[in-house]
Amino acid sequence: MSELNEAMARIPLLRDVDPATVTRLAGLTNINYLVERGNDRLVVRLPGAGTSEYINRVAEEVAARSAAAADVNAEVVFFDKADGLMVTRFVDGAVTMNAERFRDLGAVARAGKVFRKLHTTAAPFAIDFQLFSVIDEYKRLLADKGAQLPDGFEAAEVQADETRRALAAAPRALVPSHCDPLCENFLDTGERMVLIDYEYSGNNDPMWDLGDLSVEGLFGPEQDAALLRSYFDGDPPAHEVGRMVAYKAMCDLLWALWGVIQHANANPVDDFWAYAMGRFQRFQTLVASPEYSRHVAAILTAS
Repeated sequence: MSELNEAMARIPLLRDVDPATVTRLAGLTNINYLVERGNDRLVVRLPGAGTSEYINRVAEEVAARSAAAADVNAEVVFFDKADGLMVTRFVDGAVTMNAERFRDLGAVARAGKVFRKLHTTAAPFAIDFQLFSVIDEYKRLLADKGAQLPDGFEAAEVQADETRRALAAAPRALVPSHCDPLCENFLDTGERMVLIDYEYSGNNDPMWDLGDLSVEGLFGPEQDAALLRSYFDGDPPAHEVGRMVAYKAMCDLLWALWGVIQHANANPVDDFWAYAMGRFQRFQTLVASPEYSRHVAAILTAS
């Protein structure tokens, strides 16, 4: 509680609030609290230990405020770029999404719409999300820590390089993207989705967001089709589907490395080694499938 006391003392709006009256909310690496102050309901986010090693807080603030201005993110009330301490307005009438709730194809469609709105109406973010550069950076961090990599990682690098070459051969314009669409980062009112938490965001290939959500939500073919049709407002081009599937594989590889970093940092919130191994094994399964090769080949058919 002392950490919360110190944080609230730094937030002018909340200096008169008794920390004992706040409510702990869910969070994986960060710690979140609900604060009620008069008619205001606010969420205070305390950044997780070690996150400043790999999160650009200046860029996060730009992205969070840009997405809020586009009516995609919750309103940002306070942000300290020194460490990422943040206050946002609570989204009333919304439920936090999870994989079970995303079995509702209406919710999937609303997610497609909020992605489209983010990608087409938000002001450009401060940095680009360069997938393979991030993978290289995570590998560097792990090497510096002397951390163990998953068995089979050298073969995975060969498979990732094949996908990288296909994506590089059919380049596209980057757009403001969330880049970490965990199910729990979606708040659903039943009429619209709000997409929160822009720690990993940047200008990116828009199909990354769709592929990442598909993986996080354990989507099946029907959910993938609903997401794509909502996003494109009709049948999606084959090369876009190919990009989405390629990013399904690559996001599992990326977040597997992220999980190993959390394990190396001794983050006590979860068993991050098990998390990393689960994601790495799912990457291996997808890239070994015959369908994956066909989807990667379809990327090259873009006109």
